[in-house]
Amino acid sequence: MTPDLHLPSFARHDPTESLTLAQKEALQRAVAKVVALGARVGVSADRMILLLQAGMTVGELLDYLAGRTGEVV
Repeated sequence: MTPDLHLPSFARHDPTESLTLAQKEALQRAVAKVVALGARVGVSADRMILLLQAGMTVGELLDYLAGRTGEVV
């Protein structure tokens, strides 16, 4: 299970409002880190997108990727 996270403001964002530049930049950095972790453990960005589209939450995706870190040789 993912530890209690302090979510940045974009994670608590009202989807009807536009993100600020700072929020967009923070979101881009966060996504880049998740994609890099996925690549390190053998999960492509396309595969992560499919998992999310299939109903996996972002927290579940992070747990899944963290679980695969032990499998990296």
